[in-house]
Amino acid sequence: MLGRFWILCFSMTFVLTMTACKRDNNQKSIVLPQKQNLPEKPVKEVAPDSLKLHWFVKRYPKLAVYEPQMRELYRNHHWKFVWFDAKGITELGHLIHSKINTIETEGVHAKIPYKSYLEDIFQSAKPLSNSANDYLISAFYFFYADKVFHGFDVKTSRELGWYLPRKKVSYVHYLDSLMANPKLIEKNERNLLGQYYKLKEMLGRYRKAAQKNDADTVKIPIDMDPLKVGDTSDLVAHVRKRLYLMGYLDKNTQSAVFDASLARPVRQYKESIGLTPSELISGKMIRSMNIPLKSRIKTLMVNMERCRWIPTEMSQAKQYISVNIPSYELAYYKNRKLALASNVVVGKVMNQTVIFSGMMKYIVFSPYWNVPPSIIKKEIKPALEKDKDYLVKHNMEWDKGRVRQKPGPQNSLGWVKFLFPNSNNIYLHDSPAKSLFNRNSRAFSHGCIRVAKPLELAQTLLEDDPNWTPEKVEKVMYAGKESWYTLKEPVPVYIGYFTCWVNDTGILRFYDDVYKRDGRLSELIFKQ
Repeated sequence: MLGRFWILCFSMTFVLTMTACKRDNNQKSIVLPQKQNLPEKPVKEVAPDSLKLHWFVKRYPKLAVYEPQMRELYRNHHWKFVWFDAKGITELGHLIHSKINTIETEGVHAKIPYKSYLEDIFQSAKPLSNSANDYLISAFYFFYADKVFHGFDVKTSRELGWYLPRKKVSYVHYLDSLMANPKLIEKNERNLLGQYYKLKEMLGRYRKAAQKNDADTVKIPIDMDPLKVGDTSDLVAHVRKRLYLMGYLDKNTQSAVFDASLARPVRQYKESIGLTPSELISGKMIRSMNIPLKSRIKTLMVNMERCRWIPTEMSQAKQYISVNIPSYELAYYKNRKLALASNVVVGKVMNQTVIFSGMMKYIVFSPYWNVPPSIIKKEIKPALEKDKDYLVKHNMEWDKGRVRQKPGPQNSLGWVKFLFPNSNNIYLHDSPAKSLFNRNSRAFSHGCIRVAKPLELAQTLLEDDPNWTPEKVEKVMYAGKESWYTLKEPVPVYIGYFTCWVNDTGILRFYDDVYKRDGRLSELIFKQ
């Protein structure tokens, strides 16, 4: 018993002693002097890893769509920091931040998720090089690339009737190019069509003009006669102001006198809106000026979006033919230079020309026109019921149960057609109805594209072929006997739809939205 008693006493003494020591230590920690204004120590964190990325997208669900690309990016970089080095955030990281803050200059209307979190990183005196910050900058890089370089997805563009091919670009690999040369983000025609950058410049100009004044419109007298140099009118002052705002004039004198300084800008502006260039101020010209600049800005943004859908290989190809439906124009480029320009007639609204591309392989001289079944049903059969000699009068004949028109001056395809096989059965061809090419609005065909300069197009296509001379092309074309020729090198043909375009001389032109396609795309852009 006595032994147990001493053991118990010893145990209680030990516990009391330890308790006292612990209390003394706590008291000492409380009275220790505190250091004031200690600098924030960086969070030393191991390199990014897969698990941290998983939790990152959980925290930022609106950026989760970029997780697959982010995983590929960090695997390629062996799960090391991408946007931080020994000095802090890299130059490219700061550039991405700047681009996000000015994304509207790219014609993008988009809400930027978690922007305040991004600002916290860049506004910090010493940004922390931890995985969360690195991931966030990466996510915003892919956000920027998606909105500016790629635009709407393929499904959306197809729903809008756009069937031109769209190249699938790896923005993970593109980042490597930017790391080597950050200036590529400012302008890179291998990533975006050169036309995009021209429209971007015009967008900045029109936005600047809209900030100055965008509300003034004028009434146009019903019986207005065109104004010429030397005339005086309040309308001249209005025109002068608009031309100044849009960059056609260096200064606005506010003068109501139509003097010589106004003549050339008037001509340039009329050309830009598709009117016959002249030094006359017409009612049509003033009506176009009454269109609010904000409306023009939307048109520019719509067409910048379409530029994102064009494969950049087009402008880099050795040769290609492009047709723009709203401008009713064909352009044939060889070695990046315009070799031929021609007016065209496109499908009417009920028979819209499809937006797609193909490879031109054949030229058919003095062709037969194999009448499509739909035209036989809707037009020829009803005509035959009224006139049994209809086929003879139109140089047509039955051929194996179908109707075809013989070669000749009245053939609906004219003297030549250019084939790029496609499921839409669309091709380029001549036309006997030459007067239609002189009209401002030229949507009259059943869907195919009529060319105002068919002989010149054939000669340009064959000019590098030693077997063909311009004289031979002309002789075979008007021989009246169908003959086919296979091109030695197929030529890409792109049929697009742009309601504004900056031409090779730097003039911005607006065109009528002939198929009324701008409205739906504009809705999608401003819905974001």
